[in-house]
Amino acid sequence: MTDTTQDRHEKFGTVLGMAPGDVPVYSSDYDSADETEFADRQAYRSFINDVYMGQKWQCVEFARRWLYLNHGYVFDDVAMAYDIFRLTSVRVIVDGSSLPLRSFRNGSPRRPEPGSMLLWDEGGTFSTTGHVAIVTEVHDDYVRVVEQNFKHVSWAEGQLYSRQIARIDSAPGEYWLECTLDDTTILGWVMQTDDSTHAEVISELDSRLLNLQMRELDTGGKADQAWLDTSKPDEAAYVKMMEGHTLVTNAEDQGKYLCLSETAQQELKRATNELHALFMAATEHVLNNESLLEKFNIPRSIWPRIQQSWKNRRNQVVTGRFDFALSDRGLKVYEYNCDSASCHMECGKVQGKWAEHFDCRDGFDAGRSFQERLVNTWKKIHVDGVLHIMCDRDLEETYHALYMQQIVESAGIPTKMIRGVSGLKWNDAGDVCDPDGTPIKWVWKTWAWETALDQLREECDDDEQAVLAHRPERDRDAAPRLVDVLLRKEVMVFEPLWTLIPSNKAILPILWRLCPNHPYLLNSSFELRKSLVKSGYAVKPIVGRGGSNISLVNRANSVVAETSGQFDSRDQVYQEIWRLPLIDDLYVQVSTFTAGNAYGGAGIRADKSIVINMDSDCFPLRIVPDENLLADAD
Repeated sequence: MTDTTQDRHEKFGTVLGMAPGDVPVYSSDYDSADETEFADRQAYRSFINDVYMGQKWQCVEFARRWLYLNHGYVFDDVAMAYDIFRLTSVRVIVDGSSLPLRSFRNGSPRRPEPGSMLLWDEGGTFSTTGHVAIVTEVHDDYVRVVEQNFKHVSWAEGQLYSRQIARIDSAPGEYWLECTLDDTTILGWVMQTDDSTHAEVISELDSRLLNLQMRELDTGGKADQAWLDTSKPDEAAYVKMMEGHTLVTNAEDQGKYLCLSETAQQELKRATNELHALFMAATEHVLNNESLLEKFNIPRSIWPRIQQSWKNRRNQVVTGRFDFALSDRGLKVYEYNCDSASCHMECGKVQGKWAEHFDCRDGFDAGRSFQERLVNTWKKIHVDGVLHIMCDRDLEETYHALYMQQIVESAGIPTKMIRGVSGLKWNDAGDVCDPDGTPIKWVWKTWAWETALDQLREECDDDEQAVLAHRPERDRDAAPRLVDVLLRKEVMVFEPLWTLIPSNKAILPILWRLCPNHPYLLNSSFELRKSLVKSGYAVKPIVGRGGSNISLVNRANSVVAETSGQFDSRDQVYQEIWRLPLIDDLYVQVSTFTAGNAYGGAGIRADKSIVINMDSDCFPLRIVPDENLLADAD
């Protein structure tokens, strides 16, 4: 690669150069963005003639903008840049017609052409997202491209491209482009053409590949052996909680595990990334609309704090969990547990250790990269000081907190554990301190934000004026409570306060309104509509946990399942019923975990009950080749 650029990063939005067709290429150095000019997410949305281009100034935004300005067509929105390789058409803006897109693997006999999109796979420099550039020149021994969000430096005077990429010597008739970044891979190029010669075949998804399979290995006498390291606090706490070295409660299930095809894993990954973006867009929509925010039953005194949290910390979410139904019927999401989600240790550590102990070599662990991704997420947050890990004395929350403590410390961040709040105290400066006197400035918690809000509601006896006037720090003669820690402006809490919104099930009807008939969403409403009665529906409290207070009503208007709990007084939403697949007499739910706003890994919850709850077992999940899964199915 020839690089004639300078080294100095330009401020966000600075024109770095002009691509063919007089299309400006902008710096996307987000750290230098002017907060007064880009005060919210809406300010980062790029439009031309009311046509959405993408987020300023990312690589996808430039590719779509260049195609629109030079050819008058755009491709559909994608969750990640590498997803462009799977697209099959573009849309002509003037009349809404479609034109075919063709994808060609790197090394294809067919060369890219000027105007082609060059795609990089996810990984390394392009971790999570992949990358896209527009090819502007094609020669026998190199191509030139224009792009955004790779380097934030101005082009040399007279230069008409971002960088030059060499062709590798190869077999006759093959056109290979060199990827000079050691940790990335060029997927190939995508172009608008009617000629499909040498193009990738983008086939319809074989629905059988979305089916999960239960398999069982011979435990070989190892079922009674210890396989977790109880010298490590998180694993010792897990063993105590489970009353043994096991993922499941029934001894006869010790050798059982679920298998997922590689295609299904990619679909889960794509869905996770796309849904995270959709939930974030819906969150912003809610925070800009008070009539919608009222439906979340959050005290008005907290609204400005949530809005400020979103403005300042919208990219600081560490991790969350999506719960899915996955089968040959399709992939549907139930909800997004974006605040105080559980089962991270089962996904990132325990199911992998299970496989090691029982020598399971079937495919690979669905959570094998999750722990590393969490560590990298914490490294990017730049915690300045001690992070206090706060949890109550519940056994499940204890091992979950100890696991996260290990992750945080692996990222180089010092931590202190606090169980309960009985030892907290005030110092002379008005800070809440831990029992050793260390001021609490950074917090990761297992408590849900709603727990703090319940304290606030109780203290104010649901008196709206009292809530508005409430100041958590007003009474320093009394010992600090949870609300005094979590709602202090001086304390930075993870997950951020704004995660109250996407974690609240009131977001589900709003998402359905914003994206009706989206393939991953279920019809949801604040009222019981005829369409839901016709399909059957679930009744869910807008705030709940562990499958509590859920009713499932079938198309005959009969209640087929009902759970109890402490959330029966909450407002409710109605969601289209979509049953979990029944495998070996167990209803199986797939959960995916995010790390730093993107897919990190996956796990399984299964139960004889149709409603997954806090006591449902976690089975190991393995990713197997497509042909392996189909052969076993046959």
